Amino acid sequence: MTSIINVNLPQQSYEIAIAPGSLEQLGQQMANLNLGKKVLVVSNPTIFKHYGERAINSLTSAGFKVVSYCLPAGERYKTLNSIQKLYDIALENRLERSSTMVALGGGVIGDMTGFAAATWLRGINVVQVPTTLLAMVDSAIGGKTGVNHPHGKNLIGAFHQPRKVLIDPEVLKTLPMREFRAGMAEVIKYGIIWDAELFAQLEASKNLNQLRYVKPEVIDAILTRSCQAKANVVSKDEKEGGLRAILNYGHTIGHAVESLTGYRLVNHGEAVAIGMVAAGQIAVALGLWQQEDTERQNALIQKAGLPTRLPEGIDIEEIIAALQLDKKVKAGKVRFILPTQIGVVKITDDVPSETIRQVLQGM
Repeated sequence: MTSIINVNLPQQSYEIAIAPGSLEQLGQQMANLNLGKKVLVVSNPTIFKHYGERAINSLTSAGFKVVSYCLPAGERYKTLNSIQKLYDIALENRLERSSTMVALGGGVIGDMTGFAAATWLRGINVVQVPTTLLAMVDSAIGGKTGVNHPHGKNLIGAFHQPRKVLIDPEVLKTLPMREFRAGMAEVIKYGIIWDAELFAQLEASKNLNQLRYVKPEVIDAILTRSCQAKANVVSKDEKEGGLRAILNYGHTIGHAVESLTGYRLVNHGEAVAIGMVAAGQIAVALGLWQQEDTERQNALIQKAGLPTRLPEGIDIEEIIAALQLDKKVKAGKVRFILPTQIGVVKITDDVPSETIRQVLQGM
């Protein structure tokens, strides 16, 4: 069964296609887009070992001329040095403006490939083929691309929408448990910011921290409802002029935690989970949210096998200082996304530093 979700944008609309076994159809799907024949497949060694040959065979069978390149796995390699390597491959193989970069991997590969495509020859095609739950429900959709700066996450980037997002749920079979749980953080986020029904469905589901035991219909709901939520928000606000900022729920403090721990101690989803717990408590402290609701959120985060406390040894004052480097700072004020009920959040620039400090001290 194939689910098609449309991301409707003024300049370039595109489809998110969710279908088991669709990796074998990558070449035909791209041929239908009338793209140029030169393709660069970007992956990491682990993902390429599992799926690289299948992707390349599908592309060559559809008449594409394919080269591939693997970047090291891990957030700490999401740098301009890695992008330079992609530029070198693009130059060596004479990629043109009609050419396409295919991101075969998780969020790190998707972000870097998208950024390289956005900036090579001032913009060439990119197709996202996410292989992690986090990338499927979040980072592959919406056109945010970029790399990290030593002092902050995703400070260097560009908006560059994909021509298509192709999601094959079967590739999740090789996803490590920790990475599945990381993806669940973004799924829970959609429940809090947009889809109370999804949140309730997750509360009623069992074994959310064990991919192999999650029922297929639950995986289907996770993918389709999360992708639809992201598509709805992006269609209304492509470049984060207003509404799209709600997608950053949990990310403000989460990004600071990631950065201060060198992108090694906690992964993105774990950091977002910690950030959601903090944001929930800030909302309670400001009288925006009920304690009962934050307890429901935190219980679901724990049920998904995600952390709810800060890593040991992290300096709270360093977190508060790092918040000033966040991309969403406006006129020196840190923008927070705070829940008012499950399924509804508000954007606020008026959170006292002392409130943030007190909440973090309690974590």
